Amino acid sequence: MRHTFRNRLEAGAVLAERLSRYADHPDAIALGLVRGGVPVAAEVARRLHIPLDVLVVRKLGVPWAPEVAFGALGPGGVQVLNDEIAGRLEPGEIDLVIRHETAELRRRERLFRLGRPPLDLTGRTALIIDDGLATGATAGAAVAVARTLSAAHVVLATPVGAASAVSRLSHLADEVICPLSESDFGAVSRYYDDFHQLADTDVTRLLA
Repeated sequence: MRHTFRNRLEAGAVLAERLSRYADHPDAIALGLVRGGVPVAAEVARRLHIPLDVLVVRKLGVPWAPEVAFGALGPGGVQVLNDEIAGRLEPGEIDLVIRHETAELRRRERLFRLGRPPLDLTGRTALIIDDGLATGATAGAAVAVARTLSAAHVVLATPVGAASAVSRLSHLADEVICPLSESDFGAVSRYYDDFHQLADTDVTRLLA
């Protein structure tokens, strides 16, 4: 397999092949992580004939090390805290981050749910899809949120990822699908010929 994808569309096609056993699965749903995961998830959903939706999550990052997550927020007021890390923070520090990320989560939910009912994963097979895994912090948060939303089976699927992130997430999700995993990873953009930043309008168009 070559070491780059032309764009997120091709990445989604490759991922769909690895997820083919979920084609026409009555309980499966493709959940794109905003923003870059949505076009990948849209292609997976199209090829597997399963519903597409968006999972809006906000990682709660330690104030002086934002990539280190002490928890996550999800739709419907879902809040997941990692007590081991959160226990090292002052309550005021935690509250400040939660207030900021709650406001952004609500903004994105209003924008991207497009009037659809709240996301309900009860008994569903949730295919959580992103365009790449660098640290895996946001993907890990998404897995935790999906479980809190009562998903029966959680699959994390991404075209490319750092080997360390894939290994760590394999202990959180029921299954991790990552066709291209490398130990010397760098940035996700290295693995795409076209990795342009997506606007909110690009995402809403795909979801519509």
